[in-house]
Amino acid sequence: MTARWADGGGLLPAAGIPGGELADVVAAADFAVLPVGAVEWHGPHLPLGADLILAEGFASESAAPGPGPRGVLFPAVAYAACPGQTRPWPGTVAIRPEIAVGYLADVIEGIVAAGFPRLLVVNGHDANMSTVRAAMEWVSGRRTASLLLVNWFQLVTPAETGELYGDVIARGHGGAYETSGVLGFAPETVRLAAAADLPPRPKLPVTHPYVLVESRPDPWQGWSGHVSRATEQAGRTVRTTAGARLREIVAAWVAAPMPAPPTADPLPDSPPDPLPEEDA
Repeated sequence: MTARWADGGGLLPAAGIPGGELADVVAAADFAVLPVGAVEWHGPHLPLGADLILAEGFASESAAPGPGPRGVLFPAVAYAACPGQTRPWPGTVAIRPEIAVGYLADVIEGIVAAGFPRLLVVNGHDANMSTVRAAMEWVSGRRTASLLLVNWFQLVTPAETGELYGDVIARGHGGAYETSGVLGFAPETVRLAAAADLPPRPKLPVTHPYVLVESRPDPWQGWSGHVSRATEQAGRTVRTTAGARLREIVAAWVAAPMPAPPTADPLPDSPPDPLPEEDA
């Protein structure tokens, strides 16, 4: 299996690598990939593992067989910190944020220590963005590493989801966009008829970026959105578009130089030479 991967490219599951072949895999690999998801209520129409399905699904799209970067796929992180909006709903298994950061830091550092200084984390759960980022920052100060975090949700633009779903809000938790994403990988897990449309609360009428955290939106049933706009065809479009963009990001990242090792020194021993006057 490892020989075919080394010659043919694509992804090699880390869990199946014999210990005696790890050094050869490390030498041949361009990067490792870690999916991070959640077990969380997404409404009566989506599985509890929706975020895990999406994280693992898009992680599997990060390297295609054939010429191109070779990746090593690590088992997914299944459990995550979950927002107050979904923690009370049945089936949500939430861990404390401080536990999530420490756990992720240990997992990420372990993968780097195993010989994979380039690690791609593919995220399927919005709350992971902060905990994974914090863990990455910690590891990057301890080991030479290039740690890349990509959220599948952001690989398709709001304008493009507007073309898919029309003039309704489609990008909410358990809404048409996320439902279509799950349909693109595991259509047998989705029950579209189980949920009526639940129009989400509109965003603030401004164009500036912001983060708004509230105890419970209204309307809200642990999810919201126009589920009726989700289709398997839209899911295939989302999967194809986002997968291609993920591979584009990976190719550019792998081609870039590795960073210098971390240092405990706050400043260099001597200041850099001043730029020539014409370059200043």
